[in-house]
Amino acid sequence: MRAARPILPWVVWGIAALSYAVAIINRSSLSALGPAAQEHFGIDATTLAAFPVIQLVVYAGLQIPVGVLLDRIGARAMILIGGALMIAGQAAMATVPEVSLAIVARVLVGAGDACTFISVMRMLPEWFSLRQLPTISQVTGLIGQSGQLVSVVPLAVLVGGAGWMGGFLGLAAVGLLVVILGVVVLRDAPGEGTLLERITGRRGRVTENARSFADSRTAALSAVQPPATEMIPVISEVRVRGLGFWNRARRLLRLPGVRLAYWVHFASPFAANVFLLLWGTPFLVGGLGLDEAAARALLSLTVVSSMVASVVLGPLSSRFIERRVWFNLGITVAIAVVWTAVIVWPATPPLALVLVLLLILPLGGPASMIAFEVARSHTPRSYAGFGTGLVNTGGFTASLLVILLIGLVLDVQGAGSPEDYSLHAFQVAFAVQIPFWVLGIVMIVVEQRRTKRWMEDNGRTLR
Repeated sequence: MRAARPILPWVVWGIAALSYAVAIINRSSLSALGPAAQEHFGIDATTLAAFPVIQLVVYAGLQIPVGVLLDRIGARAMILIGGALMIAGQAAMATVPEVSLAIVARVLVGAGDACTFISVMRMLPEWFSLRQLPTISQVTGLIGQSGQLVSVVPLAVLVGGAGWMGGFLGLAAVGLLVVILGVVVLRDAPGEGTLLERITGRRGRVTENARSFADSRTAALSAVQPPATEMIPVISEVRVRGLGFWNRARRLLRLPGVRLAYWVHFASPFAANVFLLLWGTPFLVGGLGLDEAAARALLSLTVVSSMVASVVLGPLSSRFIERRVWFNLGITVAIAVVWTAVIVWPATPPLALVLVLLLILPLGGPASMIAFEVARSHTPRSYAGFGTGLVNTGGFTASLLVILLIGLVLDVQGAGSPEDYSLHAFQVAFAVQIPFWVLGIVMIVVEQRRTKRWMEDNGRTLR
């Protein structure tokens, strides 16, 4: 008789992915509310940019510390801690009267967001086989993008109808519900209990009988297992108390495949993050002259495009594993080319060009997920959380720098508030993205060649 396929991996993954979707809603909660936030707090463009910039500084800065904690206390604990921090942050955002306190609220949101994604990614290999992981990773990203879709339209409508306080308190309530589900369902690995079971001291039959798809590994797939920790070069240095964190980072970055994963994540997602987290609505409304309803519809189009790309890229990167980095590079180049065309267009860009931009721009998010597949192939298992956090800083470091630079360039041109926005000012401001694309593309090509040589020297293959 054929053994029944386990259901628990899908349930655990579903709640983990839902937690990630809520984190994306929290992260993107100002994406369609930029003008509303300026009106609510009475702030200029640079101050508005400070909200997501500080949030992303916290997010990026905590990735490696969170990775260290992840390796020590597990993914379940980190996902729940992240959810609690975001609930506190959005409750504060709903109620604080001053900009300084609102920024503290965004710090809490950024800290909670930092705990979520890499914890979800760290949990997946415990429940799914290597052959399933690329597709599962992309579908996880797709579910996260659905959270962005919520932040674009429903959240804006909710804030418009229930007011600023009602909208953000509603968002905090959704986060609380998902955390409660996580307490009941999430497990780090088969056989390990939920937080509820640990609190009550009782383990249920579901936990006792838990099985994973990751148990069966074929010989053909063993080649893509992470390398042994001993393959990390030893750095000869004086041991100084408190520097273990940096020593670990330096050792890990000696692996060219880890550096490649970092630059893959650096180059592709920042343009979409910049557009969807903050500057998309101001550009469409204040730059192109669209009304807010049309702008929200177009932002929704970008999210749908990203979701479709997630469905396609997962199987492609799984089947054509040797070419996965080139998929990312091709998408990054396409985004850079189309954005540059919009930037240098001498008048209002034609609608067809804008639509092409909004269809291609969001592909960078799913393409960035390839970075974690690259990292998984080259990061020793004992460094898995640390390595995932390190790679995840790439795109978000680029994003926060570009978001801040755009706000500064708008203010320098005297176009830092909604009544002063202009197409030319936005074109000049968005041009700050170009050096970041150039740097990312060059480093991907360089590190890809170094990684290929390293694998040949060490007798490793991707199959």
